[in-house]
Amino acid sequence: MAHAASDIAQPASSIECSNPATREKLGTVHVTSADDVRDVVTRARTAQRRWAETSFAERKRVLRRLLETILDRVDFICDEVVQDSGKTRENAVMGEVWPVCEKLRWTINNGEKHLRPESVSSGLFLHKSARIEYVPRGVIAGITPWNYPFQNLMNPIIPSLMAGNAVVIKPSEWVAWSTSRLLPLVTETLEAMGHSADLVQVVQGYGETGRALIEARVDAIVFIGSLGNGRRVLEAAAKNVTPVVLELGGKDPFIVCEDADLEQAAHAALSGCFINCGQNCVAAERILVLDDVYPAFESKLAALTGELKQGVPSSGTVDLGAMATPLQLDIVERLVRSAVKEGARVVTGGKRVLAESGEFYAPTILADVTPDMRIMREETFGPVMLLCRVRDEEHAIDVANSTSYGLSSSVFSRDLGKARRIASRLEAGTTAINEFGGAAYMVQDLPFGGIKDSGYGRLNGRDGLRALCHPKSILDDRLPMTFANKVFPTKTGDYERTKAAIRLTYGGFRRRARGLFDVFRTRSSAS
Repeated sequence: MAHAASDIAQPASSIECSNPATREKLGTVHVTSADDVRDVVTRARTAQRRWAETSFAERKRVLRRLLETILDRVDFICDEVVQDSGKTRENAVMGEVWPVCEKLRWTINNGEKHLRPESVSSGLFLHKSARIEYVPRGVIAGITPWNYPFQNLMNPIIPSLMAGNAVVIKPSEWVAWSTSRLLPLVTETLEAMGHSADLVQVVQGYGETGRALIEARVDAIVFIGSLGNGRRVLEAAAKNVTPVVLELGGKDPFIVCEDADLEQAAHAALSGCFINCGQNCVAAERILVLDDVYPAFESKLAALTGELKQGVPSSGTVDLGAMATPLQLDIVERLVRSAVKEGARVVTGGKRVLAESGEFYAPTILADVTPDMRIMREETFGPVMLLCRVRDEEHAIDVANSTSYGLSSSVFSRDLGKARRIASRLEAGTTAINEFGGAAYMVQDLPFGGIKDSGYGRLNGRDGLRALCHPKSILDDRLPMTFANKVFPTKTGDYERTKAAIRLTYGGFRRRARGLFDVFRTRSSAS
């Protein structure tokens, strides 16, 4: 799960890496040149040819070993993620390690079922059999953002390996440090299991590196990031007609009906807005509350938010850490200031904090936000909760669907019939009832992705696996028998006989009766 401030397009030979919560220098990471990117893809293609010949049993064996490696190294993974992204240790284990382990568990248990050849009807060809085979595409490029360093690294790797592909990841430059240190968990596992480390590689850099990867004739691209960068990826991919899965931004609505359980809805809203400092593509940025419960809900949220602790993750137990990048902090600050000028009321937060330490923005609630405000249209991607009054169910649906995004959504009501009715009309790739919409990401059988400006294609589940294959249609012999299906030379009466056969096959009772008569008539005239 994804995004916001984009990779910086700038020439450089190295990336200077630092901890956003302390500004402590972590070190430098070498930028991969365009020539080296092409070499990486070439080596990945060579390794993939052998990997594509492995059995599903062998691929599952490798993924089980990878899962065991991750379970052995949880503390190491969390330490790397925390110091490179500024998030809390609790969020690192819950939001990074847990989803990756669940994705591995699901893929090991279900991947073969969705990728093995699938028999389908052969239609009119009764003497033939038909099936769909899911063939590996080859080399998959994963271009990923900075908000979940470990999860975004593993998201393309796990299904790519299961589907028989190699994968090359280009992470955001903002998490180059942790990515370079986490990659060996995968490559060392591959080598220990007797396979080439070239199956999974990382290229590091800025915008030019991503473009070089796209232009290296990879076989498919999984892009997770902002709308602007997604458009640039599509433009570059179009030159080689490379298929792309786009998981872009969101501005997710969170509807609280007058009969909702306010305690349940309030805690779900806190999760939706403040987990990972709101740096989630599925953040519940727009809280749409029915008039009757608006004052009580605002009061409850203000009290709960006031109890949250924010600080440097290494200083002890805190609820919120730092923003991952100073650029994103600037965006959040600018949007909040704009909203206040337009009439929004600050309930809590609304400012930078701990500026002497790192990149922090206080957990913020803005009340009396209206649909016409800029902050209600643009992705905030920060710890900001927007409370917007709505008159009734129809108004809530209209406001929910009023943005260009359509990723996730939530509806809270004790009346399941009403909740489901509202959910059916929301323009989103996912809707959760009486739960924060982002929770659906953990249900790996569900495809994850959006509509409208939130992208297309899907991650997770059957659809996510098959997106990394091309479906090959096979028409085969059902029985070991042959006969010529003669079309040529054309004979007198072929047109009439074919027309009669079509009526007999597809028409209603009268047309079939006429078709049957015409079949015998044309056969008789032919003889």
